Amino acid sequence: MITSPSDWPLWRKVIFRFTAIYLGFYCINFFGFAQLPLINTVYGIYTAAEKAVIEWLNQYLFHIKDVLVPVAGSGDTSFGYAALCFHSLMALVGTALWSLLDRKRPSYETAYYWLIVGLRYYVSMVSFVYGIIKVYAQQMPFPNLSQFATPIGDLSPMRLAWFFIGYSQPYEVFSGVMECVAGALLIFRRTSTLGALVAAGVFLNVAMMNLAYNIPVKLFSMHLFVFSCILLLTDAQRLLRFFVLNQPTEPLPPAYAFSEKWMQTTRILLKVVFIGLFIVFPFYSSYQSSLHPFNDAPPKEVLTTGIFDVASFETSGRMATDSLRWKDVIFEKNNSGSIQTTDTLFRIRYGRAYFGYKLDSLHQTISFKKRSSDSANLFILQCTLPDTNTVILKGKVQNDSLKVVLKRKNKTFPLAKKPFDWMLETVP
Repeated sequence: MITSPSDWPLWRKVIFRFTAIYLGFYCINFFGFAQLPLINTVYGIYTAAEKAVIEWLNQYLFHIKDVLVPVAGSGDTSFGYAALCFHSLMALVGTALWSLLDRKRPSYETAYYWLIVGLRYYVSMVSFVYGIIKVYAQQMPFPNLSQFATPIGDLSPMRLAWFFIGYSQPYEVFSGVMECVAGALLIFRRTSTLGALVAAGVFLNVAMMNLAYNIPVKLFSMHLFVFSCILLLTDAQRLLRFFVLNQPTEPLPPAYAFSEKWMQTTRILLKVVFIGLFIVFPFYSSYQSSLHPFNDAPPKEVLTTGIFDVASFETSGRMATDSLRWKDVIFEKNNSGSIQTTDTLFRIRYGRAYFGYKLDSLHQTISFKKRSSDSANLFILQCTLPDTNTVILKGKVQNDSLKVVLKRKNKTFPLAKKPFDWMLETVP
């Protein structure tokens, strides 16, 4: 028995029905399920069917946009808002039908208990997914040379926030630890209220950052904050008495009593599986990735990292245009780099053109690509290194001849030094 049975007022039953249906539709779409064996197949079939229904409803009912942009990296796309409308519509329709078919039921104590348990584990799961990659400082990496060379005025608000967090590894790790603490506390019923308090604080901060810096995870982060508040509502009276009214509170109501031993065994087994899938395995995977970080894995052949000024730029055709001329070139550690140019042949981000490259020292060539992982080349140039501070590139770019002489620039960025002082006599 969970609590003493009592009749619920109509408004509470209606709110419960709506919340239960909405949470079911929303939580089943968590992207982490796509990584789980067996579950990923069912997840793929369901999401494909739901996508078709959402697109049909958008065409005839929602009218968010003529063509919906799918959720990929950004959760605040037109498809994301259409999905929000779909989940709300299903919850409204489902609530109406449920209320008609089950109008005589006095309460939903047992169903409410299990709904809260499921929501606890969902918020815990998400907390660990995002917290673990922050613990290893993998979500927001430290800015590279190209990013340091980008004027702050050229950055988007989101990128500025990303650099703000990624610049300080201790701050990012602290953020991740707090998310993991919230997730760990939510797993166990005795500490779930404290976990919900921590989660509400963590996700309120995340939601406010997403809103203030226009980070496209607003819908998801606000949902997580609301979910944390729903968990707190289960103890609202006890929290009010303890924190506000300064009155003694009652102990936590007894947990659900399993009538059979196999039920208790299954409960423990499911908790162990959850901890293994969403805590142990992600921690191990992130640890392995931290041993060979993306920016520190030395390729077999790579140009010396640094900033190079363009000492000479000789070309014909379209690249003779001043806006397309190369002003400087930066080579990074991981077979990538950037150029100060507006040439859309490359990936333009925040005023710089980004590229990947492959160096062939045997044939003295360098292959430029849009990304390091791409198999297709944009163009191939002859690459000569007269000395450690000079790079000469010659060849053709889209039928235009090109010769570039690069000279290393001994430039350092004070921000890259990461100073820390307990005592500062002047404002930096």
